[in-house]
Amino acid sequence: MVTRLDWQKGLDITGEVLHRLLNGLAGEAQFVVLGTGAPEYEQMLAQMTGYHREKGHAFLTYAADLAPLIYGGSDLFLMPSRFEPCGLGQMIAMRYGSVPVVRATGGLADTVRDGVTGFTFYQYSADDFWRTLERAIYIYRNDRVIWPAIQRNGMQADFSWARSASGYQQLYEWAIARMRGY
Repeated sequence: MVTRLDWQKGLDITGEVLHRLLNGLAGEAQFVVLGTGAPEYEQMLAQMTGYHREKGHAFLTYAADLAPLIYGGSDLFLMPSRFEPCGLGQMIAMRYGSVPVVRATGGLADTVRDGVTGFTFYQYSADDFWRTLERAIYIYRNDRVIWPAIQRNGMQADFSWARSASGYQQLYEWAIARMRGY
């Protein structure tokens, strides 16, 4: 995770999921987080990764130089936001080949297609988040065809303004044609 440690970002459901993950309930895994924010979430992550020193680390600071290393070095990128008007983290992660696991809300729902460019869950709950993370880990470990395809799809996704502008232009041209009776 590279995130602002805030209730909006889903940290209240992340604690239970990390507890399950670092206790090996989906097999061996490691976790790293970079971010700063609400003291209760900083404390939760510090305690969790302190207890699991061999499996996790929390960088509780702002470190722009460290973020690309986390994106590039991770297999999965967790973004269980309560709400997310746009979201950049998932798009950055995809570009680096890190597969996002996100809650399907706002911009996350617009940019991450389940099983195509990442994994999504709908209910804002630790259980739904966990089931989706388990599914992602299972595919990562067991499907040598689908996993690289998901990575490739994410790396090739086009979120540029050129694509958006083209869509707006088509809509504008359609509206003009309709007004002119074509």
